Amino acid sequence: MQLKTIWVWTARIFSLGAILAVAGVIAVAVYVIRVSADLPTYEALQNYKPAVMSRVHAGDGKLIAEYAREHRVFVPRDAIPDHIIQAFISAEDKNFYIHNGLDIKGIFRAILVNIKNKIEGRRLVGASTLTQQVAENFLLSTNQQFSAKVRKMVIAVRMEKVMSKDKILELYLNEIYLGNRAYGVAAAALNYFGKPLDELNLAEIAYLAALPKGPANYDPVRHKARAVARRNWVLGRMVANEYITEKDAALYQDEDLVIASRLSGASYLAAEYFVEEVRRKVFTMYGEDQLYDGGLSIRTTLDTRLQLAARKALRAGLEDYDRRHGFRGALTRLDNLDDWQTGLAEVKGEADVDPDWHLALVLETTSEAARIGLFSGREAQIPLNALEWARKPLFEAKLGPKITAPSDVLGVGDVVYVEAIKDTEQDYDLRQVPTVNGAIMAMDPHTGRVLSLVGGYSFQQSQFDRVMQAQRQIGSAFKPFVYAAALDIDYTPVSLVLDAPFIADGGGNTRFYKPGNYAEGKFYGLSTLRLGIEKSRNVMTVRLAQQMGMRPIVDIGVRTGIYDQLDPVLAMSLGAGESTPWRMVAAYASLVNGGRKIEPTIIDRVQDREGKTIYRHDQRDCPGCNVIEETDYIFAEPQLPENRPQVLDRVTAYQITSMMEGVVLRGTATRLRAVGKPVAGKTGTTNDYKDAWFMGFSPDLVVGVYVGFDNPATLGRGEAGGRVAAPIARDFLIDALKDAPNAPFRIPEGVRLVRVNGRTGELARPGDSGAILEAFRPGTEPRRGARGIQLSIGKGRAGDARKKPPEKEDELGGLY
Repeated sequence: MQLKTIWVWTARIFSLGAILAVAGVIAVAVYVIRVSADLPTYEALQNYKPAVMSRVHAGDGKLIAEYAREHRVFVPRDAIPDHIIQAFISAEDKNFYIHNGLDIKGIFRAILVNIKNKIEGRRLVGASTLTQQVAENFLLSTNQQFSAKVRKMVIAVRMEKVMSKDKILELYLNEIYLGNRAYGVAAAALNYFGKPLDELNLAEIAYLAALPKGPANYDPVRHKARAVARRNWVLGRMVANEYITEKDAALYQDEDLVIASRLSGASYLAAEYFVEEVRRKVFTMYGEDQLYDGGLSIRTTLDTRLQLAARKALRAGLEDYDRRHGFRGALTRLDNLDDWQTGLAEVKGEADVDPDWHLALVLETTSEAARIGLFSGREAQIPLNALEWARKPLFEAKLGPKITAPSDVLGVGDVVYVEAIKDTEQDYDLRQVPTVNGAIMAMDPHTGRVLSLVGGYSFQQSQFDRVMQAQRQIGSAFKPFVYAAALDIDYTPVSLVLDAPFIADGGGNTRFYKPGNYAEGKFYGLSTLRLGIEKSRNVMTVRLAQQMGMRPIVDIGVRTGIYDQLDPVLAMSLGAGESTPWRMVAAYASLVNGGRKIEPTIIDRVQDREGKTIYRHDQRDCPGCNVIEETDYIFAEPQLPENRPQVLDRVTAYQITSMMEGVVLRGTATRLRAVGKPVAGKTGTTNDYKDAWFMGFSPDLVVGVYVGFDNPATLGRGEAGGRVAAPIARDFLIDALKDAPNAPFRIPEGVRLVRVNGRTGELARPGDSGAILEAFRPGTEPRRGARGIQLSIGKGRAGDARKKPPEKEDELGGLY
C-alpha cells in the first residue's frame, strides 16, 4: 500500500512537472513571439543596406571631403583581407564559423563567470556573437534589458538562416562603430591610419580589432598604454587560433601605435568654401538622406594645386592691404606676468591663422624693440622697424601719426600674433588677422569647370561665400561689356569719344548726373575706345553710353549673365549695378572663348553607391569617345556638338580681348605684366573705394578677384582695383600659369590686324614707337591720311552681316 502511494505521488509530480514544463515552453514561446512581433522579416534582413558616407574628390582624384551621419565606407567581403577577419574573430567570436547565431557554450560560460565577478565586484562579461552584434543595428538600440537581449537573439538566429557567414561578416565589419567617427573597418583604417585596408600591417589590424569592446577605452591618444596592451592581446589570440606565428606577433607587439591626421592640412583648408558649395548643390539635387547616407561618389572640378595657389594669393593680398591701414590693437592683455607662460597658454587665439604665426606676450618695451615671450618659454623681440606699419587706424581708412617707439604700438602684457623674420634668430614681425575680406575664383573658360574657388580669408572665421553670395557693385569691371556693345553697332577700337566735363539727366529721383574720372578734375579730350578702356576713363564711357543709348548695354549685361535685369540709366554703364564674382567670371569667359555663354560648374559627375553614374554635367553625346580601334592608324579626336549659346559676336569678343590685353600692358593693371604670359583683364573700383575688382584671363584660364568689407565701407583713398585686387590675381596667375605655354590669344576668322598708333588710332608710320596691332573687321580700318575714324553709329548687333573685306592687299598693310 505504501509503495503504491509513492508511485502515485511520483506520477503526479512528474505529470505536474511535465505540465509546468510545457506551460513554461508555451510561455517562453508566447513571450518570444510577443517581443519579436515587430522585428525585421527575412526579406528585410536580406535586403538590408547600411548607411554609407558620400565622398567628394577633386578633379585630380584627391579626397577633399566626406558627408555622413555615420562615416562608413562599404567594402564587400571579397575585398577585406583575411588577416582583418581573423583578428576580429579572434577578439570577438572565435566560434563564429561553428555556432548558428547563438554561442550556447559561451552563454553558460559567461553566466558562471559573471556569478563569480558579481561576488567579487568585477565587471560583467558578455557572450554576444558577431551575429548578435550585427543584430543590434537592426534594433537600432543597445538596450541591455532582458527583452532586448531576447529580440537580439531572435534576429541573430533569423540572420543565420537567410545569410551566409561571409555576408554576416561583411555586415559586421562594415557596421561596427570603432571610434574616431568611423563606422566599419574601412573608415577606421582611413581615420586612424590614413590607409586603405590592404595597406594595414598586423599591428594596425590588431588595434582595430581591439576597439569593438569600447573605442573610448582604447583611445590611442588619451589611453595609449591601454590601447597598446589590448592590441597586443589581440595579436596573442591570433597566435592561439593559429592565424599568425609567435614570431610575427612578437614583431608587431613591439611596434609603436602612431595615428595619422586625415582631411587636414593646407589642401583641406583651402577647399573648405568649395566643398561647402558642393554640399549645398548635392543636397538640393538629391536631398539629405542621399547626401549623408547614400554613399555617393562626387567627382568635382577642383584643381587642388590651383586652389592652394588661390588661397595663398588671396590671404596674402588681404593681409598686405590690412597692414597698409594700421594696427587695431592686441588680442588681449595679461595683468599678471608672474606665471606668464601659463597665462599665455590659456589665451584662445583666432581660428585658422597662418601656421607660422605664434601668440606672444609683450614683456618689456625699449626705445629699439619690444621684448616678447613665446609659448615655448623662449624670449625674442619685435624690432622698431617691424612696427612702423602699425599706425593707429582712423576714420575713413586714414592713419594716425608715424611710429617712433615700440611703446607707441605695444604695452607690457599685450598678447599679439608674431611671425619670425627670415634670416634672423631673434627678430619677429607683428601680425594681425585682417578685417577686410574678399574672394577669388578661377575657371576654364571653354568648359565652365571651376578650378578654384575661395570665398573668403577663412571659412572657419566666416562661412559667408563671397564668390557666390556677395552682391556688390562691379564698377569699371563692367566697362568691357559697354565697349563690346559699341563694337557690335559699328564702332571700332579707334573710334573717338570726347573725354570732357559731362552732365546728363540722372533719371529716377536724381536730377542731374555728372560723372568724373578717377583722377578728379582731369579730362583728356578726344580718345579712342581702346584708350578709354585701357585707362578706365569714366566720363567718355558715360558719353559713349549716351550716344548709343542704354538699350544695347542693358541687353549685353543680361545676355552675358552679369545681371538678371538692369535699369537703363547712365550710371549703370559704370558698373553701378550689383553682381557676384561667380557671375562675373562666367561673363568674362565669353570674351576669351569666342563669345559663347558658359555656365560654371563645380561637379563633373555623381555616382551612386553601386557605381552607376546618376549625374553628368556634360550631357552631350559623343559616339566616338568609347570606340577602340585595333589599328596602327591615328584617328582625329572625336568632335562634340557645340551647344553653348552665342552671346557675343566672335570678332567683338576678340577685339575686347585685345583691348583688355592693353589694360595689362599699358593701363590700370600693369602689375599683371609680371605674369610673363599673355594676360588680358580689367580693374574695377566703385564709389568711395568701397569695392575693388580685377577680372581677367589667359587664353585658357579666367580669374576674378573681389575685395571689400562685408559691411560696405571705404577701403581708403587710392585703394583701387589696380592696387588691391590686381596683385592678388597676379600672384595667383604666376603660380597657375608657370607651366602653361606662352601662346597668344586665339584670333577668329573675320579679324584684320592693322598697325596703328596706340594713342591716336591713326595708321602707324615706319619707326613709330607707339605702334600696336589693332583688331578690325575688314573694311572698318583707318585709311592713309584719315584722322582716326569718325563715329558711325549703325544698327548692327552681334551676328549681323558686316562689310565685305577688300579683295586684295592695299596700303593698309593689314593681316587677316
